[in-house]
Amino acid sequence: MSTNTIAALAAEMPAAFRQYLNGRTLEEVEYIVPDMIGMSRGKSMQTDKWSQGASSFLPVSIFYQTITGNYVDMNIQDQWTESDMVLEPDLSTACAVPWVDEVTVQIINDLYTREGEPIGLAPRNVLKKVLKLYEDKGWRPVVAPEIEFYLTKPNIDPNEPIEPPMGRSGRRGASRQPYSMVAVEEFGAVIDTIYDYAEAQGIVLDTIIQEGGAGQIEINLQHGDALNLADQVFYFKRAIREAALKHQKFATFMAKPMKEQPGSAMHIHQSVVDIHSGDNIFSKPDGTPAEAFLHFVGGIQKHLRSAVPMFAPYVNSYRRFQGGGSAPTNIEWAEDNRSAGLRIPISPPQARRVENRVIGMDCNPYLAIASSLACGYLGLVNKLSPYPEKKGEAFEDVALLPRNLDDALEEFAQATELRKVLGEDFCMVYEALKYAELEEFHSEVSTWEREHLMVNV
Repeated sequence: MSTNTIAALAAEMPAAFRQYLNGRTLEEVEYIVPDMIGMSRGKSMQTDKWSQGASSFLPVSIFYQTITGNYVDMNIQDQWTESDMVLEPDLSTACAVPWVDEVTVQIINDLYTREGEPIGLAPRNVLKKVLKLYEDKGWRPVVAPEIEFYLTKPNIDPNEPIEPPMGRSGRRGASRQPYSMVAVEEFGAVIDTIYDYAEAQGIVLDTIIQEGGAGQIEINLQHGDALNLADQVFYFKRAIREAALKHQKFATFMAKPMKEQPGSAMHIHQSVVDIHSGDNIFSKPDGTPAEAFLHFVGGIQKHLRSAVPMFAPYVNSYRRFQGGGSAPTNIEWAEDNRSAGLRIPISPPQARRVENRVIGMDCNPYLAIASSLACGYLGLVNKLSPYPEKKGEAFEDVALLPRNLDDALEEFAQATELRKVLGEDFCMVYEALKYAELEEFHSEVSTWEREHLMVNV
């Protein structure tokens, strides 16, 4: 295909990428899809091959793998024929890969059957399915994710504990320094690179703070369209990892990477606007809370426990809920109360929103956002009422979350309404993968067992 045709394709891409390209020759194209984990799968090709316009495919079996890469046998007809899925590039997601030497673009692809039907197992399609339900009612969700992560000393041996990184002062990061500007500046070089990568990718950052853990950072994204924000989180996690590696550090999004440190969350702020008027349906014209707000909260409270496997998808996720950390373990709601699982931040009426504080940073952003919005949607359409607002600290006499993945999966298995919204085929596969990961984990012999049982029992 001619240079003019390549230029025409580039013209359909976002302004941020065109600015990054800046007249240079595009050398490589990454066709990527988010997998069940929320990581990139796909293929890379030279620009001349991409510009030929031939269809690309991936086997459906990329959704049959656990976090360790093992495949899971399921009750799926002809599962191991590994039929191809058709990749359909969404040029609106075209984004720079600023950490590589060649001028490269990464493009998220939607997945379809050869007959043109969306692949229900694809996490991005799960979110799009939920958003279509809102659209059919004349609504549009607005979300804003908060991204927490740790910078760490490179951990080469997984048998060794994870340690905080060395800062510019030459000292290890210290914990319990929330909102400290000095602590943020300790890792200023990494943060500067993160900002550079975000700018090149067209990701607009809102605020950055030092969280409570040693080397723990929180970066907030600006509110907007739910699918676009899920794409941004998907891209941004990869960029953060690459920025850390450039400075000889690791970035981890584990929910609880270090025993004595707080966990990492991905709080999601959610509101819903009327498509036609643009008004926030959570507020009445006089600025007081609308019934839709209460129904949305009621839906999350009723269905959140069933959705926990999407918010806390691994054994490690539940360590974040233990031991005096800041992670709420309840489904209570309250205004300006960080001990509640559902916090209502102080805001003007047009920005009235619900902050879901249960979600861990180890989640797949597409599935976490889809599941939280699905819970709220069921509350809206079924006009559910919430529990009374929690007054004071939400530590006693509260409705609690499942405390481990086994219990969470049992509730997920019974979640008829939620599974219908997300798609039963997806839920069946996701559930099977989580049980397989549990079996893999329970077969391991841990450091604790070797240390305390080997010569003492």
